Amino acid sequence: MLFDNVTTNPDGAPEITIQELKSKLPKGGFKLIDVRRPDEYTGELGHIEGSRLVTLETDFENTLPTLNKNETFVFICRSGKRSTNATLYAMQAGFKNVYNLEGGMLAWCEAP
Repeated sequence: MLFDNVTTNPDGAPEITIQELKSKLPKGGFKLIDVRRPDEYTGELGHIEGSRLVTLETDFENTLPTLNKNETFVFICRSGKRSTNATLYAMQAGFKNVYNLEGGMLAWCEAP
């Protein structure tokens, strides 16, 4: 397993912490999908370098079928709710290695 400290949030989505993601970023082996709106992605919280913007409300449903179900994806949003929905949706679509980033960009920006 790529991530060592995976938990499941109350909605049933596999979840990783900011610290877990930061420790694995240099090694890679996964893709970051930010599901916020474009104005949020470029706004005050910014985005994680290397992440791909796929807005949940407008692009996600059409983009998901184009992704490789065998790859590992971490979904990101502002606080973790939309990325939880994206994670659950991807799981329903047959993706096995998908994770929500606990706390989203709010937690990312506060983390040391």
